[in-house]
Amino acid sequence: MNIEGVLVPVVTPFTTDGSIDFAALANLLDFQINAGVKGIVACGTTGEYYTFNDEERYKVMAFIAEHVGDRALLIAGVNDLYTQGSVLKAKQAKELGYTCLMLAPPIYCLPQENEIIQHYKTVSQEADMPIIMYNFPARSGVEISVEAVIELSADKNIVGIKESSGDFSRALSLINAKLDNFQVVCGSDDQAADYLFWGVRAWIGGAANYLPSQHVALIEAAKVDDLAKVRDLMTAILPVIKHQEAEDYNQKAKLGCAHVGVPVGNVRAPLLPVSAESQAEFIALLEQALSA
Repeated sequence: MNIEGVLVPVVTPFTTDGSIDFAALANLLDFQINAGVKGIVACGTTGEYYTFNDEERYKVMAFIAEHVGDRALLIAGVNDLYTQGSVLKAKQAKELGYTCLMLAPPIYCLPQENEIIQHYKTVSQEADMPIIMYNFPARSGVEISVEAVIELSADKNIVGIKESSGDFSRALSLINAKLDNFQVVCGSDDQAADYLFWGVRAWIGGAANYLPSQHVALIEAAKVDDLAKVRDLMTAILPVIKHQEAEDYNQKAKLGCAHVGVPVGNVRAPLLPVSAESQAEFIALLEQALSA
């Protein structure tokens, strides 16, 4: 499976009373697809999937699948606290028309390496769908070792890894391993230019919610080896991306959407809106990026 291009972990819009705003979600999806993104990730971390009840999750998944259709690759986030939970979510996604999964190790239980490997193999066998592994130890509490990634890359369904550890030496080890039918995906937004320089052509980035065309332009410049343009484009958006990654990531993704004319409401508890000072700093940096 080719997973190249910008893949957006779409935010979930909420109304003022906290319910899901499907009209705003449709508008956001169209905004991103019209900008040229290649894939939509439903129920990713940026989408606040952890705040959904079962009914809300199903409705969001079904709505995105129907609204996007074949306009972009449909990727379902299927993280859960236990393996069978991820299997059930994967099977639901398959029934709804998703063609790929994104999956992290189960959070909180801190599985050992052999348990992480078995987790992925079980979901692969029972769901029989392409899987992008998700390595984000800051959230899951454990890391998928390079050795485990190499072993799992031999599974016919495991097609890539979103690398969000922030340790670029890990990514470089995997890139240079030249694994068959397997792609390394940039998952550390502030390191995107480094990934592109080393030949990566897939990027799952939360800032693409509000800067989709800039993300697409970076990928397109890299595809024709215009590294000077990659550097210039990255220089323009790096300050606002670093501000977003420093804290309040989800809140700032939503602030960014509102600022570019695609309002999506606030975050759900336990997250809270950012301070007025932080909001002003973020918007100022976003304005600089948009005017570059």
